[in-house]
Amino acid sequence: MTAQYRLDYQSPLGILELVSSDTEIYALIFVEREHIVYVAQEDTPQVLLDCYQQIHEYFLGERQVFTVPYCFEGAGTAFQQKVWQALTTVAYGQTASYKDIAQLINNEKAVRAVGGANNKNELTIIVPCHRVIGANGTLTGYGGGIWRKEWLLQHEQKFSSVQSD
Repeated sequence: MTAQYRLDYQSPLGILELVSSDTEIYALIFVEREHIVYVAQEDTPQVLLDCYQQIHEYFLGERQVFTVPYCFEGAGTAFQQKVWQALTTVAYGQTASYKDIAQLINNEKAVRAVGGANNKNELTIIVPCHRVIGANGTLTGYGGGIWRKEWLLQHEQKFSSVQSD
């Protein structure tokens, strides 16, 4: 089994736990803890330190694209992985509906299943499930809580270089 490393990041929305191997990020999830548990150690891999820095830049409004290597292979079903890959096409400051994502993966009737896959995404923010909204524009479902989804979308709108029509 590959070694796993953890590092906590104190975001404006609570603690994010970053999980990696020596070379790839496996998870970035909100945890309901009040205190930092995992701090950088001598053996903390560079990929985890880079992820920490990129997440920090994201919350400062200085980063819109993540370049840290990540992996969801081995996590989720083939369908979920297709959905997660499709999520990466939704640009910073933009949104897509669950139906849009279903169409992107050539499975128009899988709208509910897309929602279920979104909920299982453990690479929050990097694989931007928060950018998926209801077809009528409503904020629906988010594993980290709707209030976090709303905050993330407002944050991205504030710093987005894309002009809205």
